Amino acid sequence: MEAVIFAGIQASGKSSFYRARFFDTHLRINLDMLKTRHRERVLLRACIEARQPFVVDNTNPSIEERARYVQFARSGGFRVVGYYFRSQPKEALARNNQRTGKARIPEKGLLGTYKRLRVPGMEEGFDELYHVYIDEGGSFVVEEWSENADTPPRAR
Repeated sequence: MEAVIFAGIQASGKSSFYRARFFDTHLRINLDMLKTRHRERVLLRACIEARQPFVVDNTNPSIEERARYVQFARSGGFRVVGYYFRSQPKEALARNNQRTGKARIPEKGLLGTYKRLRVPGMEEGFDELYHVYIDEGGSFVVEEWSENADTPPRAR
């Protein structure tokens, strides 16, 4: 039983990564889709009770926001794995500009999330933690956790 928690700004690749890596094995929990915290809690409870692996595909920029999911998953006996999506605002804004309709996030919202974003750490209760970024060829790169790797290599 695995709970996966994503953290990263909008347009950093979280939903695309979910589709590529977890679509066939984990239920997706996404506040944009569910619209309310109540619906989110109902679905989380159902996953815990059914022992269904799930992915929380939200920005989760703060320790407090991530803690809610970590504690809930732990209470159900789930292993908790985190993926931190390292993306610079410039890169995310460029990807966001390729979106249309409701999928496109207002620039102010994306930059606001970036300002609130705190890099996760193992001390938050994760069993495993990974860095993810999109390379210049558009592929996802997943790296073992390192406390000093809070930006993509090309942006250092």
